[in-house]
Amino acid sequence: MSTGLPLDPPLRVVVLGAGFGGLELTTRLADELGAATDIVLVDRTDSFVFGFSKLDVMFGRHTVAQVQHAYADVVRPGVRFVQADVEHIDPVARTVETSAGSFEADVLVVALGADLDPSATPGLVEDGHDFYTEAGAFALREVLDAFPGGHVMVGVTSTPFKCPPAPSEVALLLDEHLRDRGLREQSRISLVLPLPRPVPPSPDASDALMAAFDGRGIEFHPDAVVRGLDPARHCAVLADGRELDYDLFLAVPAHRAPQVVVRSGLTVDGWIPVDPETLTTRWPSVYAVGDVTSVGTPKAGVFAEGQASVVAQAIIAGLRDTAAPAAYDGRGVCYVEFGDAGVAMVDVTFRSGQAPTGALEGPSADLAAVKREFERSRVERWFGAQPG
Repeated sequence: MSTGLPLDPPLRVVVLGAGFGGLELTTRLADELGAATDIVLVDRTDSFVFGFSKLDVMFGRHTVAQVQHAYADVVRPGVRFVQADVEHIDPVARTVETSAGSFEADVLVVALGADLDPSATPGLVEDGHDFYTEAGAFALREVLDAFPGGHVMVGVTSTPFKCPPAPSEVALLLDEHLRDRGLREQSRISLVLPLPRPVPPSPDASDALMAAFDGRGIEFHPDAVVRGLDPARHCAVLADGRELDYDLFLAVPAHRAPQVVVRSGLTVDGWIPVDPETLTTRWPSVYAVGDVTSVGTPKAGVFAEGQASVVAQAIIAGLRDTAAPAAYDGRGVCYVEFGDAGVAMVDVTFRSGQAPTGALEGPSADLAAVKREFERSRVERWFGAQPG
């Protein structure tokens, strides 16, 4: 069914955010439609970093330069990359004000992700280290290399949070790191997680992680949230009133929708509501994908990628007057680091009105190669290059 979208002049598509969702969407549209579209891709940064690459830098596997992919390398017909801050979004008029000027859209896609706010947790800025921001994770490389041993706590400070397996990965990679430095026997590692199990949709993945925790002496505190740190006493205060001491605190900071999204009236209860099958908002020709939404899937890049694919197919179908695409299936495949070269693959599906499901493969060294291929294929498709 035709959506009435124009062919001449080219369809103006403005995509806010160049993460998994924004990159996948613009790539698919450019490859399929070429000159039939005028695509503007806006992001405040100049380069893309895979979420898991932050851990590669943090634990000394790669340098910062090796994990950064410059948006200037996104060269496709009909696509313009604009590095700018988004200052105002008008979903009714489909106009966007940025620090680099104004843009009008026939189709507007909001893929701005979730902002991280370490200052929202008392004491965290003064006495903790976050590993979810790029700056925080990159700075931790020197901190971990200089750490003399002691109690390392990995703590989540609010929900929802991106990539639910990541805190478990950090705990396991810390175990490997401390063993490699000869410090494990004089150290403790604890994980404070606001979930009953590490990966609730996949019992097998949760069992494998908890067995790894037990085998490596990692203390697991489920159903717990860190509400604040006491820098004077190096103590984490949990939501249930318990206090746990630490020597080094590694944090998952509070997540928020970007303020420009909130100010623009797009959010309800903190996030943008969308149709879970089409990713449409309540405004015509305005979509939202990824972490900024309340679509019901985890906040992780692989889900944003799948959502962007559905939106791209809908735009293409509208221009070509073909059948609407299949509904978003809520499926994503995540890779989980177990340390010691072992990687597991968790295949999970979240469908509206149904209990989520998940299956586990691994961990194994073979799946580490599969994860590298996942990265390589996306760098090649989005940037026309190989990983560094």
